Amino acid sequence: MARRATWSQYRESIGDRSELFAAIADLVQVDHALYPGSYVDLSPSTAFASVTYVDTDDRAARFFADRDLVEQELAGRTRQGAGRQVEFLPADYTAPLDLEVASTDLLISLYAGPVSDHTRSYLRPGGWLLANTSHGDASLAALDPAWELVALVHHRDRRYRVTTDGLDQHLVPRRPELADPRRIRATGRGIAYTREAFAYLFQLR
Repeated sequence: MARRATWSQYRESIGDRSELFAAIADLVQVDHALYPGSYVDLSPSTAFASVTYVDTDDRAARFFADRDLVEQELAGRTRQGAGRQVEFLPADYTAPLDLEVASTDLLISLYAGPVSDHTRSYLRPGGWLLANTSHGDASLAALDPAWELVALVHHRDRRYRVTTDGLDQHLVPRRPELADPRRIRATGRGIAYTREAFAYLFQLR
């Protein structure tokens, strides 16, 4: 029988992203984060007080439904004040969610598709988007004047570093002719840049 999906098991394959979210918490004020396509990655709850996770995977639903297990997974791993509210929506984020408009401070888009296209309305004015280029979300944000790049996330040897240096040297397309939102959405792929980062932090203007 396959092992039950848990965050501790998931960390064995993707590593622990807690350091990433701790660095973001040190940089910007986040009280509530929204994490569409989360699977069982519980790491944002180690840094933020309230996180809503969204996924259609039944394994994720079973994991988050076990409140005792979630508490055990977070025990001893949270910053002061973090992990107070952990909510899970068994839903497709491309459809309307049972959330209030402008109710979240941070959208998390890691390997989940064009999250910001479908969930931007839940982000408060001046809120943030953490996105990578895997499925094009960071590339779409880079082309949208509504978003401003405010930080870079570097990942090496399973360690994360968030910096605000050299922003103007990033998100420069290797092939400018491919920097087309319609093409990015149609292919579901981000574009290549002259300098790459693991992820990018944008602020909604």
